[in-house]
Amino acid sequence: MRRTTSAPPLDLLIIGAGPTGLAIAIEAEKAGLRYFVLEKGVLVNSIFRFPTNMTFFSTSLNLEIGGVPFISHTDKPTRREALEYYRRILESWKLKVKTYEPVLGMERRTDGVYEVKTTKAAYPTRCVAIATGFYDQPRLMNIPGDDLPKVKHFYDEAHPYVGQKVLVVGAANSACDVALETFYKGAEVTMCIREDVIYDKVKYWIRPNIENRIKEGSIRAFFNSQVKEIRPGEVVLATPDSEVTLENDFVLAMTGYQPDFDFLEKLGIQFNADEQRTPMMNPETFESNLPGVYLAGVVQAGLDTSKLFIENTRHHGKVIVREVVKNQG
Repeated sequence: MRRTTSAPPLDLLIIGAGPTGLAIAIEAEKAGLRYFVLEKGVLVNSIFRFPTNMTFFSTSLNLEIGGVPFISHTDKPTRREALEYYRRILESWKLKVKTYEPVLGMERRTDGVYEVKTTKAAYPTRCVAIATGFYDQPRLMNIPGDDLPKVKHFYDEAHPYVGQKVLVVGAANSACDVALETFYKGAEVTMCIREDVIYDKVKYWIRPNIENRIKEGSIRAFFNSQVKEIRPGEVVLATPDSEVTLENDFVLAMTGYQPDFDFLEKLGIQFNADEQRTPMMNPETFESNLPGVYLAGVVQAGLDTSKLFIENTRHHGKVIVREVVKNQG
């Protein structure tokens, strides 16, 4: 049974305990606000779901928040070091985070207070900050067989694919990383790429490696091609020359991710009529179409998820908390 908290309304309720959500919480702590952070999964859930051996493209310095040093063994930190860092953030600032508590909906009462409903309780709050990111919603291929168990949209590590025939879909950083790692661990790797070249923004230390492996034939690549159908033991590709059927054990679809638009619409967020589905928002205050409801982090960019990162959204917390305090006054 869901309970409604009897305490006075919160000043701010933050949805999402990723780096951006934690940065907002730190500013709320500094300002002495009454707040909670609600997270449907684990602390920094998106980072937890990153590949086990992933290394960040950014330096540890560019990821620091709350004045807590991010110490890593090399210039670019690993997933493991990042998880440790955000645990230290939680402990250092004693942030009020509730994990494993998905938000189900939100309503605005006649007194202007929002009631945010979760699987466990209903929280009254004057303001809401939505920092839900985009990593939980893969961009599906919408083809026959896309729902087969052998199709993976989240890559973990190379070991399960040793000796397997693997199709990697995509040509951006994640796809190239996955293709190389599984190849070096003993998988037979094929890539299916929509364009005629590897994505031009692939990191400089990855691009030559993947291009050389393709050139020498160690990794087979079909350019200007799309996956047409996935079957239990094979895949069908539509290539410029003909339709090609390949034996296949796993499809690693590194096709990108997007915000949970259904969830945002359920909360009442409206979107602009553009191709990127950017949410309606005041660019100076980050307030959405709903009064007192703010958007933070990559969710601001809609489908253009490569526009915003942890390092260029760290100031969002300061902007939002400044507005919350100002409106209370």
